[in-house]
Amino acid sequence: MSSPDTGVRSPHVLVGYDGSPSAVNAIEAAATLLPTATASILNLWEPPFTSPELRHRVMERASNAEALGRLVETEGRAESERLAGNGVKLARAAGWDAEPLVKRTYGGDGYAFARTAEELDADLMVVGSRGMSGMRASMGSVSELVVHVSPVPVLVIPHPLTTVEWAAVESGPVVVGNDASEHAQRALTAATTLFAHRTRLMVTVEESVGSPAPSPVEGTQLVTVRCSGRAGRPRATAATLADEAARRRAAVVVVGSRGRGGARDTLVGHVTRALLHCAHRPVLVVPSRPAS
Repeated sequence: MSSPDTGVRSPHVLVGYDGSPSAVNAIEAAATLLPTATASILNLWEPPFTSPELRHRVMERASNAEALGRLVETEGRAESERLAGNGVKLARAAGWDAEPLVKRTYGGDGYAFARTAEELDADLMVVGSRGMSGMRASMGSVSELVVHVSPVPVLVIPHPLTTVEWAAVESGPVVVGNDASEHAQRALTAATTLFAHRTRLMVTVEESVGSPAPSPVEGTQLVTVRCSGRAGRPRATAATLADEAARRRAAVVVVGSRGRGGARDTLVGHVTRALLHCAHRPVLVVPSRPAS
């Protein structure tokens, strides 16, 4: 769909919504970053999805186990539809043209999100991330799994955001991580397409003195910063990029993902994962290959 004012194609966004504060936060932030998008608000449910209290009440109405199964199924789907509908109301209030989408799953929410993105031919996915650190962060999350398996770019919105970070979402520039690879170029292309009216900064984290300078990019400001920690360490690279994004009051950080092959791919994957935990602002992860 194209915007009637600009003729530019509006992105189709698939939003994972479960009614949590982080999901509410994600819709508000993503709609600010992508005001012309259309959205499918997806709620995935896995029987028995209903609350324990509701299941207890349903048990009182069931004459046998088979009837109980049918009632739980019905109530679970109804609860999922209600949640998706609430997400649509929030999205429409934020300015999006949105529709609800409910799907039953049997675990593996990240994979279900990815399959749905392919089915809808979505341009990107939006997920909320509960800000965690330490052991809880090291255990991973649904948002990390979505980033790992998604065939389309994934916009991860951390929760909560401070007033400074909300102000950045409103009007800040876009910081694109640069390592002079084709994956960084893919990230820049996505940033240019999705955030066409934002200032773009392509940031190279210099690992050592004498590192090659990045090539000029039309319409994009090039920035080189020294690694603030031990060069070559994923967390040091991610922290340096996150610090520069904070200093520039960036609205979003965009990085390319190299996929899952080889030692260097693993390193860059670790940088992306570390960035998701330390950026404290939206991060767009662009996959190593475009969706087919």
